[in-house]
Amino acid sequence: MLNLDWLGAFVVFTEHLNFTRAARALHVSQPALHAQIGKLGEALGVTLYQRRGQRLELTADGKRVAAFGREVGERTRSFLDVLRHGESREPVVLCAGEGSYLYLLGEGIRAFTARAAAPLRLLTRDREGTLEAVAAGEAHLGVAPLEGAPDGLAADRLTEVAQVLVVPDGHPLARKRQVRLRDLEGARLVVPGPSRPHRALLAQALLSAGVPWEPAVEANGWELMLHFVQLGVGIAVVNACCRLPRGLVARPLPELPRKVFYLVRRRGGELQGATAELRDALLAHAAGWQRSRASSASSASSASDVSSAPDAAPTAPARRR
Repeated sequence: MLNLDWLGAFVVFTEHLNFTRAARALHVSQPALHAQIGKLGEALGVTLYQRRGQRLELTADGKRVAAFGREVGERTRSFLDVLRHGESREPVVLCAGEGSYLYLLGEGIRAFTARAAAPLRLLTRDREGTLEAVAAGEAHLGVAPLEGAPDGLAADRLTEVAQVLVVPDGHPLARKRQVRLRDLEGARLVVPGPSRPHRALLAQALLSAGVPWEPAVEANGWELMLHFVQLGVGIAVVNACCRLPRGLVARPLPELPRKVFYLVRRRGGELQGATAELRDALLAHAAGWQRSRASSASSASSASDVSSAPDAAPTAPARRR
C-alpha cells in the first residue's frame, strides 16, 4: 500500500530539492523527511533523486512520481471541497510565455474567468519551462510554439503565426510589400539571447541564405524588442501577433516558417471540470488575436485616411438645443 504521507512529503521536497528547506516547509526534522522519502523510494522500487555536484535533481522516475503525487493531492483536496462546500475550490493552472499571454490568450482567458467557478492560476515560463511544468503536474495546461507533440504530452493545435520584420515607418524596407532574407544583408537586428529558440531559428535561416548580419542589442521578450526598434536601435523579426507601437510597421517574411502554437497537457484520461472548460475556452478563442489585429489595423488606416485627406472639412460644433 502506497503511503500518502510519504508521497505528499516527496512532492514538497521536489519543490525545493533541498532537504533543509523542504523539512522546514513541512515542519518536520530533516532526518525524518529523509527517512520518509527513502521509504517511498524503497516501496516503489525506484530511485527518486540523485546528486549532481552540489545539487540534487529528480530522476525520470522521480519526476513521474512527483506528477502522480500532485495529481493525488489535487484530487483529494477537490473531493473534500465538493464534500464540504458543494464545489471544488482547486485552481486551474495554465502555463505559457509572456508573449502568449500578451497577444494570443487574452480572449480565451477572459471567456473562462467570466463563466468558470474555479479560480485560475497563471505561470509564466519559456517554452522548455512550460513543457516541464505540464509534465511535472505543476500546470494542468500549457501553451507553447512547437514542431509537434512532445513525448508524454498530448497537444491540441491552437493557432499558427507568421513571422514579420518590424521597422520604423521611415525605414527603406518599410516601402516593400514583403521582405526577403537577402534584404537583411548587413542589418543590425534586435534579437533574443543566444540560447533562445527564436534567435537560433533566425540565425540559421540567415546563415543558410548567406546573409551577413549583426546583433544591435540582445533583448528577451517581444515588448522589449519592439521598444528598442521604436528607439531606432535596430530592426527586429517578431511574431505577427505582436501589437506594434506607434511609428512602426510590419512587413511579411515569407521565407521564414510560421510558428505553430499548441495547447499541451499530460497524457492519460479525459480532462474534466474546470480544466476542460479552460481548454475549450482557449481553443474556441484561438483566432481572437487575428480579429483584434485586423480591427486595430482597420482603425489605424481609417484614422490615417481622415487625418491626411486634403479636402476633409472640419467638424462643425453641435448646436445646443
